[in-house]
Amino acid sequence: MNPRIFLSVLIVCCLVDRSQSGMTAWAAEPDTLSYSLADILALAVEHSPTLAGAEGLVKQSHGQQIAAGAYPNPSVSGSAGRGAIRDPSSGARITERTVTVEQPLEWVGKRQARQEAANAGVAGASAALEETRLALLADVKVAFYSLLFVQRDAELAAQNMTMVEEVLRTVKARVAAGEATSFDTMKAGVEVQKAQKEVARTQNTLLVAKTRLNTLTAGALGKQFSVVGDFQSPKQGLDLDHLTAQAFEQHPTLRRLTKLAEQAEHTVRFERESRVPDISVQGSYHREAGDESLTAGLRVPLPLWYRRQGEIETALGTKHRAEAEQLRAQNELEQAITQHAQEVRTAQDQLHVFETGLLKQAEQTLTVARTSFRHGAASLLDVLDAQRVYRQTLLEYAQVRADLSIALVRLERSLGAPL
Repeated sequence: MNPRIFLSVLIVCCLVDRSQSGMTAWAAEPDTLSYSLADILALAVEHSPTLAGAEGLVKQSHGQQIAAGAYPNPSVSGSAGRGAIRDPSSGARITERTVTVEQPLEWVGKRQARQEAANAGVAGASAALEETRLALLADVKVAFYSLLFVQRDAELAAQNMTMVEEVLRTVKARVAAGEATSFDTMKAGVEVQKAQKEVARTQNTLLVAKTRLNTLTAGALGKQFSVVGDFQSPKQGLDLDHLTAQAFEQHPTLRRLTKLAEQAEHTVRFERESRVPDISVQGSYHREAGDESLTAGLRVPLPLWYRRQGEIETALGTKHRAEAEQLRAQNELEQAITQHAQEVRTAQDQLHVFETGLLKQAEQTLTVARTSFRHGAASLLDVLDAQRVYRQTLLEYAQVRADLSIALVRLERSLGAPL
């Protein structure tokens, strides 16, 4: 065999083998990942930088609590040097030295107020962490149900595309048989183009919804993914008075603001107690030529000209602002509970209309129109109108289910806990 021909065949075999191995590797790539709501919530809690920041605030508050319970450190000072008695008869020379120890003693009332303010700060930071977690989970649920609706919209658009293309094929067959005009083909072609445009729109909307959900998980979902699950079921027996009382009792936002007002109150007491000066106990040992002494004393600052009026006024202003913020939050929560509960009721009423007849009527109308069109008893316009009404009914039904789920999520966020 010619060596050149043998070499050429060998190179071609190697290229084919590499190409097949590349195709095998491509086929082995994993498909688009699907996530349930529980999976996405777990990823959001694990990777969210907002939640990590709230956890850092809790650690910071614990550090402030440790600092508030610390005692003042003592201070030690000393000096030494050569000294001598000038009397020529003795001529004694020694190393003179002085050592002084000072221990500040903090006023008990001020220390207690500072510690209680720090404890309230820790409780407020913990409530802020719960508040951040509650808001994060609610945002993830809203984004999940929004993406679920957009996926349903894309599915309906694809189904509509398939049905319209089938109508176009039927029209072309009837035109070929002389049972329809070419104008019907043009109308069916326009509907196909509209369906293609609708598919493109839903794909763009799907990309935006996926990006928003992926952002809430700090990119943990990846570029290619889908969500699986269903919308929430209707909830019955929503008592506004009971829900409002429940929210006032357990909502982390109100607990955070309550602790903030409590911390401000302790700060006011701390500033008032600070008008009592802290004393310092002193003790010193002194040794010099011809003399040795051991003394004790107190150091007491005298608040004659300034008694912390500015700090007290600032603390009072902070307290009043915290109390006003707490009252504002209560009013907003009550309003939000009323609004979202009404949204739930409205969505439930609309859902009942769809499930008790509207969906079935739209499906039956489309079935009759398509059957009649095949037998020549209905026009192309009747089929297209029935198809459009059917798709719009299914889309509105999915929208109502999504609205109900989102309203329930927002109601739970206003309550501070699941229903």
